[in-house]
Amino acid sequence: MFDHLTNPVLAETRAGIRRFIDEELLPLERELGLGSEDQWPRETLRGIWRRSSELGYYAACLPQALGGKGLNIQEQCALKADLAASGSVLAPHVLGDLGGPPRVGNMLKYATPAQLKQYFEPVIRGEKSTCFALTEPHSGSDAQSISTTAVADGDALVINGCKHYISGAPFADFAIVMCITDAGTTPPAITAVLVDLDLPGVTVSSEYVPMSGQHIDADITFENVRVPRANIFGGEGNGFKLGMSRINVNRLLHCPTMLGLATRAYEASVEYAGQRRQFGGPIARFQAIQHMLADMAAALWACESMIAHTAALADSGADLRMKAAACKLFVSERCFEVADKAVQIHGNVGVTRGHPIEQTFRKLRMFRIFTGTSEIQRNTIARAILEPLQARA
Repeated sequence: MFDHLTNPVLAETRAGIRRFIDEELLPLERELGLGSEDQWPRETLRGIWRRSSELGYYAACLPQALGGKGLNIQEQCALKADLAASGSVLAPHVLGDLGGPPRVGNMLKYATPAQLKQYFEPVIRGEKSTCFALTEPHSGSDAQSISTTAVADGDALVINGCKHYISGAPFADFAIVMCITDAGTTPPAITAVLVDLDLPGVTVSSEYVPMSGQHIDADITFENVRVPRANIFGGEGNGFKLGMSRINVNRLLHCPTMLGLATRAYEASVEYAGQRRQFGGPIARFQAIQHMLADMAAALWACESMIAHTAALADSGADLRMKAAACKLFVSERCFEVADKAVQIHGNVGVTRGHPIEQTFRKLRMFRIFTGTSEIQRNTIARAILEPLQARA
């Protein structure tokens, strides 16, 4: 995947991460008996973050000035696809996808010097983990309908509310919490606030497990939680704009993860079709199997091409709203179809609980919900299509 990229820094990083996974992460997973549906010990994760940071990979996607490798969006996509295709259950922690630098990378420009030192530099070094807390029980795609409040009280803010399905929350040290700071405006003023999750009044609860079986989401409840006003991140009332500034690139950067997962399922299907014997020979000789493999290969090529093109637009500074939504829509649905065909090719094995193909099927189904459902992506695309017509009306 992404073999057209020629940056020697990227090539060295890809090879180094592959060695890290093969020589350290996979043996660690076997030693501890860790699977994708286990609750991973926090100290184990911290050890991986620190080790990845020592090797120069954890902050690889950040600019060089922040300790990264200065990789562009296309090159970051290559790394994320490699990790998803590696088969390592701990692979997302190599770059800190679930709570490290990618969670805050494009928002660091909004941090004050004190916030950088106290919160974000430890994240970059792999010493702390964070999460982005926007979604609420009654507020999903409609981000402006949140009800969590942050009320001024002298030099402090008092936060009350609940955040729901927050990725990375089970092992986060602090959260970037979206709160209403002025309900009298239309729409209400939303502000981002940095909140340490060990403060009195904060409860992190993981009482549910998504269909992927991964213990990576939790709810966060705030009951009269006091934080300094200095913890306002990006300026008062700018939370919605800050959140939206990350969503288009985030939608795009989910796509190579889907591609990596689907590619691994496709490769496993090719191998299985050559080994599985029925009626005196391998099932790969059946045209029905061949057509499924052909459709899978074509879909993966289309997905990779679309991701690469959209990433190139991102690197050029183009407006990504429509293109990122279209990319996320197309890739999430095509990669799920690849996983569905992989299940069909594997037969009973593919529907056995815990089998890699069955797990991949469940994971890829969830991506049609993450960072906006397919329907939300279609709404975004449709608005972009119809804007010129409305402007002329």
